[in-house]
Amino acid sequence: MTDLTALTIAEARDALAAKTFSAAELTEAYIGAIDAANGALNAYVAVTPDKARAMAKASDERIAGGSAGALEGIPLGIKDLFATEGVHTQAASHILDGFEPRYESTVTANLWADGAVMLGKLNMDEFAMGSSNESSYYGPVKNPWRRKGSNLDLVPGGSSGGSAAAVAAHLCAGATATDTGGSIRQPAAFTGTVGIKPTYGRCSRWGIVAFASSLDQAGPIARDVRDAAILLKSMASVDPKDTTSVDRPVPDYEAAVGRSVKGMRIGIPREYRVEGMPAEIEAVWQAGISWLREAGAEIVDVSLPHTKYALPAYYIVAPAEASSNLARYDGVRYGLRVPGRDVTDMYENTRASGFGREVKRRIMIGTYVLSAGYYDAYYIRAQKVRTLIRRDFETVYANGIDALLTPATPSAAFGIADQEMNSDPVKMYLNDIFTVTVNMAGLPGLAVPAGLSGEGTPLGLQLIGRPFDEETLFSVASVIEKAAGRFEPAKWW
Repeated sequence: MTDLTALTIAEARDALAAKTFSAAELTEAYIGAIDAANGALNAYVAVTPDKARAMAKASDERIAGGSAGALEGIPLGIKDLFATEGVHTQAASHILDGFEPRYESTVTANLWADGAVMLGKLNMDEFAMGSSNESSYYGPVKNPWRRKGSNLDLVPGGSSGGSAAAVAAHLCAGATATDTGGSIRQPAAFTGTVGIKPTYGRCSRWGIVAFASSLDQAGPIARDVRDAAILLKSMASVDPKDTTSVDRPVPDYEAAVGRSVKGMRIGIPREYRVEGMPAEIEAVWQAGISWLREAGAEIVDVSLPHTKYALPAYYIVAPAEASSNLARYDGVRYGLRVPGRDVTDMYENTRASGFGREVKRRIMIGTYVLSAGYYDAYYIRAQKVRTLIRRDFETVYANGIDALLTPATPSAAFGIADQEMNSDPVKMYLNDIFTVTVNMAGLPGLAVPAGLSGEGTPLGLQLIGRPFDEETLFSVASVIEKAAGRFEPAKWW
């Protein structure tokens, strides 16, 4: 029998339906892969083999009974930000030590309703704050990819680094992830996987630990475009428990994969040619443009003039919302509690011990910009810039553009504990330069592998779509995927 963990979700789904193997056998193959590799990669912070086996057994019974769901028997990894009933849910933070919710997030509930199997909880940057998965309380995740001829451990990107690494290393068939400023698309680009941040409101945020509520959105990371489409179809839904979720029919995203792009107008925003961008990023962008032109799309130069303000505006809005959302972690109701002389001292001790350095930095920035005397100067002004960014996209789409093509990241994956990155937070934040505009405008964005760097590590392209037009992104991404080919890391773990 072939290596079951090498199968895509679509391939495994069809083989399970044909009874080529059982859901129990598929699940055991993934449990074995996790046991063998997780010590090296640190992708999972909690593995749930007993739960996975029980879910797989139930899947086999439904398959035998002819009532299989859309994801019946497919083993998935779940980012540690999603509440999973009775299972470790700690946002990779010390302050949530021991927290096991008595409820299930809407997104994971949707996946289980469609028959998916949970393998465990995936590592991430603490509270989803980071671009390298180095801020996790459980230690950094290692990228399954390495540079040619090098043993240097590379970051998988963040904050969904565990999700991306697990998918790339075949430690799950697909994974849930979240994206606040690029946390699905950047790690997907660093690991040669496909990640989509859907339109804000497409997936419920209920039961997902909040970072910045007006920016956070759940989405999948998968091995190819078709698998990402299959997962998003199950994850998306309206939810009365989340007033920001939108009541719109969920399309059959998989049907859009492979659809012709002939006659589509693809915009190339000139502002994404940033100073100092490596030549190989420009080269892969030009390759993507050529592939789409050859497929019959019209390539149009466009302008998004307020793009240059997106990153500073984002790093005002996101920390401000984080400061508010993370105020609830005080040691009173759940998680870590560090005693003190009185209740105020207990709050201070708990938060000082429980939060990591990056989370503290963002809370302090957010508290500052929301404080009296600075609220108008920073937060209100950033929200006005956000409106201008959204208006730029609306203007472009009103002129008949179907989607935009940009680089996904300003570089390939860098080394863990990279001195230059870790000594200057601003340099780390610049990893989000191509992705934050999408969150600020609430648009869908998809990262698809498009080539390899000179050192043999993945490079990705980003597609940005109209609101709730993820179908177009899947169609365009499948053209790039077909032209670029699939990328797999050489196994060293």
